[in-house]
Amino acid sequence: MNILILGSGGREHALAWAVMQNPKCDKLIVAPGNAGIAQIAECADLDIMNGGLVATFAEENAIDFVIVGPEAPLAVGVADRLREAGFLVFGPSEAAARLEASKSFTKEICDAAGAPTAGYARFTEAGPAKDYIRAQGAPIVIKADGLAAGKGVIVAMDEATALAAIDDMLGGAFGGAGAEVVIEEFMEGEEASLFVLVDGETVLSIGTAQDHKRVGEGDTGPNTGGMGAYSPAPVLSAEVEARAMDEIVRPTMAEMARRGMPFQGVLYAGLMIKDGAPRLVEYNVRFGDPECQVLMLRLGAQAMDLMHAAAEGRLGEAQVNWSDDHAITVVMAANGYPGSYEKGSEIKGLDALPEDSRNMVFHAGTAAREGAIVATGGRVLNVTARGDSLGEARDRAYAMVAAIDWPGGFYRRDIGWRAL
Repeated sequence: MNILILGSGGREHALAWAVMQNPKCDKLIVAPGNAGIAQIAECADLDIMNGGLVATFAEENAIDFVIVGPEAPLAVGVADRLREAGFLVFGPSEAAARLEASKSFTKEICDAAGAPTAGYARFTEAGPAKDYIRAQGAPIVIKADGLAAGKGVIVAMDEATALAAIDDMLGGAFGGAGAEVVIEEFMEGEEASLFVLVDGETVLSIGTAQDHKRVGEGDTGPNTGGMGAYSPAPVLSAEVEARAMDEIVRPTMAEMARRGMPFQGVLYAGLMIKDGAPRLVEYNVRFGDPECQVLMLRLGAQAMDLMHAAAEGRLGEAQVNWSDDHAITVVMAANGYPGSYEKGSEIKGLDALPEDSRNMVFHAGTAAREGAIVATGGRVLNVTARGDSLGEARDRAYAMVAAIDWPGGFYRRDIGWRAL
């Protein structure tokens, strides 16, 4: 099969690595890719937000299967354009992608499906939103309704922070994404992620993970896109996972199908778990980043077969073969992230690191310049390792981190601490 993956981050490097393990992959192109992806696959400079251009490119390159990595092209209907052109695609339609692209739409679906989630209210004007916050008190959660690159959620521990968040969002800090805000109750408990494949009808769980959103050790400081992750997540026991599937995921998928927008692709359910009871925090309609990195290292070649089965509507005959192992990824980010950071600093020592089924450095924001690897993003590398225990995986990952010579970067030293 000739396969095209859309995206340029650590998630897409992990997907590309897993696909390349599968003997059914004859040729792999990643658009636009990055310096790490270029070492294992062909990269193409392509505007992945333009469905027509992507379809033409896929036709010219005799592509059999397209995997859409990030949420932005899904939200503008790139998967729809590709399907209309006759391509097999892994990723939901524009209509179904609203589960991530609109927080208020997700709340509406959860209400209809009876899926447990946080109490909420929706606002387009600052005055009523602030009155609601004063009436509810803090802590409270403020969310931009639309896509804001993982930065549109403010967990306000005091009223002043919440009121300022309203001014920022409705004042245009997140552009159109913040034209409407959803204000939610603050849910207590431990957060974890459940990943399921869906083919429109059948739902198949493919693993659990827990990421570290805050920039500082001990989960302190501002939220980021994720500073590290590990899989499996102990808090998502078999019993809790079964409840989440029965009470949240399956009812949501049934409601989507009932509305004529069946979901196909990967659904990422962010859950808050307290006393064994899961509640939905949010849905994403693509693999999490950096959770994808630990899942792909554990799944390996079968990941492609599972995604292909979801795209073809054959999930009913698919099964996941898990080994009893653990994986962890440590994000190395540019100094200053998630605020302003410099680009272009050189990263040394990568060539000497192992690259196999137990040790991988996935590139997130890198480019190759004059024979050197340089940082081009906020989150730059995902240093990822597998082990028979989480402790073994952690030790492998941090040994690789220590061998990377990059004064322009930093990382958290406590990834996995909740489980360890």
